Amino acid sequence: MAAACLLGVCCLLCAWAAVTGHPCNLDHQGWADCHGKSLQNAPSSLPNNITSLDLSFNSLVMPHHRTLLMHFPSLHTLNLSSNALLVLSPAAFSNLGALRLLDLSSCSITYLHMDAFKGLGNLRTLLLRNNSLQELEVSLFLPLKALFHLDLQQNGLVSVDTWSLQLMDSVPQVRLEGNPWLCDCSAQPLQQWLWRRQAVQVTCASPPWLRGREVAALDSQDLGCQMKQRFPREVSTVQQITVTYSNTTAPPTSKEGKSWPYLVGFLVAAVGISILIALAAKCKVFHKNFTSYHHRPLPETSSIGGSPMEYSSSWDRGSSGQGACDSHPMPAAADLQGEDDDGFIEDNYIQPSEQVPEEEERQLHLSI
Repeated sequence: MAAACLLGVCCLLCAWAAVTGHPCNLDHQGWADCHGKSLQNAPSSLPNNITSLDLSFNSLVMPHHRTLLMHFPSLHTLNLSSNALLVLSPAAFSNLGALRLLDLSSCSITYLHMDAFKGLGNLRTLLLRNNSLQELEVSLFLPLKALFHLDLQQNGLVSVDTWSLQLMDSVPQVRLEGNPWLCDCSAQPLQQWLWRRQAVQVTCASPPWLRGREVAALDSQDLGCQMKQRFPREVSTVQQITVTYSNTTAPPTSKEGKSWPYLVGFLVAAVGISILIALAAKCKVFHKNFTSYHHRPLPETSSIGGSPMEYSSSWDRGSSGQGACDSHPMPAAADLQGEDDDGFIEDNYIQPSEQVPEEEERQLHLSI
């Protein structure tokens, strides 16, 4: 029964081809082979229920505002390799929701729009090898929820950003060989991604001293990451020369221009302190000289050696002002005179050695 059905489908396809006169070959499994027919558009005379379509090695023109294949919603396999498509327009395959395999190899594609694969939620295999892709849009792989195999070999990829690598983590099989990878510090995310994948086939194309070496086998010193960390922003040679020239010609901004008020204040304080010290020393010398030369005149005595007049007057004043002196009677003049042999002081003169004790005794009595 199944064989009869397949035979009927095959006969129907052959009859359809004979009636419509399309250049494609149809088989009984729903495969339409249209490769190498110099077609610019997919033949509309093909049955709508075909599951596989080969349009490789043609001259297809990618439409700008509509999908490439309008009438084949049941396609599972689509081969568009070796067509000069150059740029894939947004949502070019949005009506092929059942597609499982899409071959876009050798199509000279230079750019993939972020919505180029919109609607391909069931796509399992995407072949983009041998094109001219130099960068990948970050959200390019977001619609491809079921993608299992991604082939990006032999393109112009120099580097891949971290987000794209994170999105490619969900794809079990990714081929990146044959791209001119730049092995500097920007390739460190790619290197870590290759370590997780245990892939060793990806090699460097530049700089020349790293050409041919495996990216996964390099260390941070080979990638120049230490210099990158020391100079986090890339500065051109002209900018570096300009910065160097400005640094050498600009006057140094030191703190000396702002320290002169402090210097003046320090000098004023030093001068003030010196003046105070000098005044203090001067006052001390003056006080010393004043106390040295402070003396009272000698008391006047009578011509016959009587009692001193000033002694008696001073003692009278002291006894009247202080009551404590009553217990200490003043010595008589006869007693004072008794100390001398002759009772007279010649020429009213007292030796300095004798004057000092008398003055000290007088001051003691006054204080009492």
